[in-house]
Formats: sequence, C-alpha cells, structure tokens
Amino acid sequence: MSVLENWNQWKDFLGDRLNQAKTEGMNQQVISDVAFQVGDYLAKQVDPKNEQERILADLWSVASEEEQRAIANVMVKLVQNNGSNS
Repeated sequence: MSVLENWNQWKDFLGDRLNQAKTEGMNQQVISDVAFQVGDYLAKQVDPKNEQERILADLWSVASEEEQRAIANVMVKLVQNNGSNS
C-alpha cells in the first residue's frame, strides 16, 4: 500500500519529513515554499487516493496562488506534531 492511500500514514510521512527538515536547520520560509511546491506537484501529477486528498485537490484547483500557499501552510501545521519522531 502506498503512503498516499491512507490519510493517517500520509500525515505521519509528512510529519517525519517536517521533523527531518527542522532538525537539519531548514527555516520556516523554506518549509513553507517546499510545502507549496509539493502541494502543487501533487495537485497536478497525482490522483487523490482517499477522500481527504480529493478534498485538498478540489480546494487547490479553485484556489489562487495565495490561497494555495495558505493551504500548504495549514498542512504544515496539521502534520507538525505527527510522525514517528514527534
């Protein structure tokens, strides 16, 4: 099963990557930029695998770039306490 197929596994995966980025000294602006780039890539290249991803993809598709950046930042907040290292 792909990490994208299960919402909780996806959040844990993102939480692990976020914790790793912070440990390696990545600042919040860079994290926000990367989150936006990942969100944009997923929206354009990956079919949603569950209800939550479908909702995010639908929101992303109608959002302005500023709103997409807000969505990406909210996802960072959502997963910041997830992952196996938290």
